[in-house]
Amino acid sequence: MLMLGSIGLFFLAFYIIAYVSVIKGRSFWGEYESIFKETASVNMEDMFLFMDPQRLFFYNILALVLIPLLFFIATGDLLISVLIFLIIMIVPFYFYKAARKRRLKMFEKQLPDALSMVSSSLSAGASLNIALESLVKEQPAPLSQEFILFLRERRIGLEFDIALKNMERRIPIPDFLMFGAAMRISREVGGNLGETLDTLSETLRKKAAMEGKVESLTAQGKMQGYVMTGLPIFLGVLLSFLEPKAMSLLFTTPAGWGTVAVIIVMEALGFIFIRKVTTIDI
Repeated sequence: MLMLGSIGLFFLAFYIIAYVSVIKGRSFWGEYESIFKETASVNMEDMFLFMDPQRLFFYNILALVLIPLLFFIATGDLLISVLIFLIIMIVPFYFYKAARKRRLKMFEKQLPDALSMVSSSLSAGASLNIALESLVKEQPAPLSQEFILFLRERRIGLEFDIALKNMERRIPIPDFLMFGAAMRISREVGGNLGETLDTLSETLRKKAAMEGKVESLTAQGKMQGYVMTGLPIFLGVLLSFLEPKAMSLLFTTPAGWGTVAVIIVMEALGFIFIRKVTTIDI
């Protein structure tokens, strides 16, 4: 009777754990799907890349299942397979962030020339709308895409300030916010907008030159961060081929797992600290 009671308690505990795992798993995947689709939709639309979030999520789930499974079948290493699974979960969000950052950087680089072009058109007697339409024809993406959308919103009857706020939401960089402030001040109190934009363009060029000088001076420090972060990983891979028996203890014993965890944390902290020191905001 005691044995039957123990077996019953075991199956009851197993059932409760399985039930809770399924409920929590559904909740986790539901939240992950919601965050993934929302992030993909917002970032893709802001970058003028119109792709179906549902299809992107399907491809992401396919990669989450197939790649770690194939790696586990090929190597039999469960820990690395789990790490690959976690990396694939994080990569899409990093990709969105990196792509958006690169697009904003390109827009910021185009902005001084665009302001000079608008200033020249206004000085020649053109209206602001005509100056912006000329800008759209002459400038490449992403700047032309943003101003096309601004002009289309104006054509369908959207107020100037609201259309400008929508553009500032998509391009949240200080340089463009100064341009928006100049536009609003000119519309409210008047003044020579062409001269203001020409001065702003010259200021942004000097700022870009200073940022380029700072980046060139900190490039060596950033490269040292990459080298110092990648060197232990390279040595670990090399030693795995030279001394596979000794290195296998890192992935098959509790002490080895703890060592690997400490290495990963210290590597991440070291890289973050080096990036903080070599990143100077102007």
